[in-house]
Amino acid sequence: MLTISFHDQKPLYEQLYNHIRNEIESGKIGPGDKLPSKRALSAHLKISVVTVETAYSLLAAEGYIYSVPGSGYYAERLSGPFRGEKSPIVIPQKPAEREYRYDFRTNQVDTELFPFSVWARLSREILSSGGAELLQTCSGKGVYSLRQAIAEHLRSFRGIEAQPEQIVVGAGGEYLTGLLVQLLGRDKIYGVEEPGYVKTHRVFSANCHKVVPIGLDGSGAKPASLLEQGVQVAHLTPSHHFPLGTVMPATRRHEILSWAYDAEDRYIIEDDYDSDFRFSGKPVPALQSLDCANRVVYLNTFTKSLAPSMRIGYMVVPLGLLDRFDEKLGFYACTVPVFEQLILAEFIRRGHFERHISRMRKRYLSRRDFFIKALETSRLSEILEVKSTNAGMHLLLRSRCGLSERELLDRAAAEDVRVYGLSEYYSFGGVYDGPGCVIAGYSGMSTQQLAQGIAALERAWL
Repeated sequence: MLTISFHDQKPLYEQLYNHIRNEIESGKIGPGDKLPSKRALSAHLKISVVTVETAYSLLAAEGYIYSVPGSGYYAERLSGPFRGEKSPIVIPQKPAEREYRYDFRTNQVDTELFPFSVWARLSREILSSGGAELLQTCSGKGVYSLRQAIAEHLRSFRGIEAQPEQIVVGAGGEYLTGLLVQLLGRDKIYGVEEPGYVKTHRVFSANCHKVVPIGLDGSGAKPASLLEQGVQVAHLTPSHHFPLGTVMPATRRHEILSWAYDAEDRYIIEDDYDSDFRFSGKPVPALQSLDCANRVVYLNTFTKSLAPSMRIGYMVVPLGLLDRFDEKLGFYACTVPVFEQLILAEFIRRGHFERHISRMRKRYLSRRDFFIKALETSRLSEILEVKSTNAGMHLLLRSRCGLSERELLDRAAAEDVRVYGLSEYYSFGGVYDGPGCVIAGYSGMSTQQLAQGIAALERAWL
C-alpha cells in the first residue's frame, strides 16, 4: 500500500518516513516485524538507496526501528497504546465579541499622542551605539540605567526615595504581582478591594490559596474590614480607586499603615496605576512615601502613560525584603527585552517622559471637561448625576430617574453604545444595590465621538 508521490512538496525520504512510522504506531507493522532491505525497497519504489537509508536512519534515531547487523531493520516494541489514525483537530470557535459604534471603554489611551518620532530616534541611537550590551542578558531586576531613571522619576514626582537596587522591572503588573506572591508567600491571606479591578482578583486567585474582599467607604479601604477578613497582604489603589474614583485621604492612609505595623509580616501592595492623571489639586503623595517600616511595595506600569502594548512595569521592593527577594527570586531572568529598556531609560532621562505626560494630561483634561459639559448641557442632566471627576480617565454616571443598571445597559446597547455597569466590578459575589450606575471612559474617544455618543445615550435613556 506504500506509494510515493514525486509531485508532493514533501521530500521523498520524509514521505517514506511518515508512512512507516504511521504503520508502526497503528500496529499494522508489529513489534519485531522485519522491514524490506534498503535495496529492495528502493527498487520497488524506484527511488535511490540513499533516500531509503535517510528514512530508516530517522526512524532508528527516534526509536521506531532497530538494526541487526547482517540481518536488516526490525520494528521496535512501542510502550503504551498505539495511536492509530489521527483524529482531526477541531478548535472550537468563540463567538465574535460585538463591536459597538460608541464604546466608552476605560482601558484606552489616545495613541495619537504617542511620541513616535522621538521613540524612533532613540531606537536608532541605541542600535548604533548599544554594541554588545544589546545582545547580553541583563540583571534579573532589569537594566540598571532604566532602574536609575525610574528612581529619579519617583523621587521627583511621587516623593518616593528608592535606590535602583530596590526597583524590579518586569513585563507588566500581572507578572510582577505573581512575583510578589512568591516573595511574600502563597499561604498568606490576600485582600483586594471590592468592588475593584476584576483582573486583580483573578491574578491573585491564580497565584495564592486565599483571596478575600476588602470593604470600602467614602475614604477608601476600611481598616476594620482588613481586620475582620484576617488580611495579611492588602492590594490597594489609594491614589485613585478603580472604578469608584475614591482618593484616600491622609488620615485613612495613616490608619492603613498602622494596620500594617500592628503585626509582623503584614504588607501593602500600592497599585499606583494612573497617578499621573490627576487634574485638580496638588498631587497626592504615594502611600509608600509615608511608610517608615518597610511594609509598602509600590507597583506601577507604563500601560496608561505610554500604551497598553508597552508591557513594562516596575515595583519598588522595601529594604526589609531585598535580601529575601534576592534569595528566593534572584534566579529569574528579566522579562523585558534589553533594547526596549534602554530606549525607555533614555526617554525618561532626557525629559521626554515628563513632557509626554504633560501633553497627555492636558489632552485628557480638555476631553474630560468637554465630556462633563456635554453631559450637563444635554437632556441627560435631568436624569444623571456625574461622579468621579478629579482624576483618572473615566466617569461614573448614576441614575436619578429610577432606571436600573440593567435597563441603562440594555437601552444603551440598543442604540449601539456600550457603557459598563458597576456590578461588573464585584468579584466575590457581592451585589451593587444602589441606584443604576454605569462607568464611561473617555480617553480613547475624540470630542466628536463623545458628542455623538451622548446624543445616542439621550435617545436610549430618554
